[in-house]
Amino acid sequence: MKIIAYSTFLCILLTSCQDSEHQTRRQNLKGEYIYRKKNEIFFTPSPPLSKPPLHYPWQRSLITKNFFRCRGNDLNPIVVKKRDGREPIYFRDCPGGERHGLPLHDGEEFVYPCLIDLLNYIQEKSGHKVYITTGHRCPEHNSYCDHSPSNWGSKHMLGAEVDFYVVGMERDPENVISLVQQFYTETPPYQGDKAFEEFSRFHRQGLNVSTPPWHNKEIFIKLYRKDEGRDFDNQHPYPYIGIQVRYDRDQKKQVVFEQGQTQNFLRN
Repeated sequence: MKIIAYSTFLCILLTSCQDSEHQTRRQNLKGEYIYRKKNEIFFTPSPPLSKPPLHYPWQRSLITKNFFRCRGNDLNPIVVKKRDGREPIYFRDCPGGERHGLPLHDGEEFVYPCLIDLLNYIQEKSGHKVYITTGHRCPEHNSYCDHSPSNWGSKHMLGAEVDFYVVGMERDPENVISLVQQFYTETPPYQGDKAFEEFSRFHRQGLNVSTPPWHNKEIFIKLYRKDEGRDFDNQHPYPYIGIQVRYDRDQKKQVVFEQGQTQNFLRN
């Protein structure tokens, strides 16, 4: 009985303390009414401005030669090319850029620097990410992607060609090509040299694009519409741009396809 009585007393005491604290708070509250007319405005805030989202550090990273590594994967299914009256040809993909390197130049992995400079310029000026669909292709992956005769001499195998589109500008590749041309008018040592600044159009029958390509002394630009150039590395729904290197400014010579150079890379 004593325990029950003590417990009851303790509960009453605690409850009364809480009520007392609540009443004290209410008594100490102070406030005043704010009187304002319905349409009365004391200050007009400036209209809100949209702010582009901040990028993470890895999203701001520059494009390097590592972005050009071969995209082969030996888990990809075998491609069979059927031939009338003859045995079919089977194409197997390579293990990819983690199992072999980029083309070698003076003993080091190499991609033509003008391609890297161009893509970084586009990324900086547009404020959008450049997505490389195809950089270097080893001969095995090149045949797997596109085994048509027109692709046998692809400069992808030399590190002298790149396919890409710009995220956020997928439907506007002409503006991206304008940025490529602008690069040569704004960037030393090309600036002021008409052989690099001025672009011509290439008109010839039998091309695999409907838009006449552009070219200057150093590069050759192709615009692939959304129904053109759909090889294995370009199975996306967007137009894309292909750039080939025509002239090596450092070596002062034309860049031509040589079969022997295509095997010049390290294997793991």
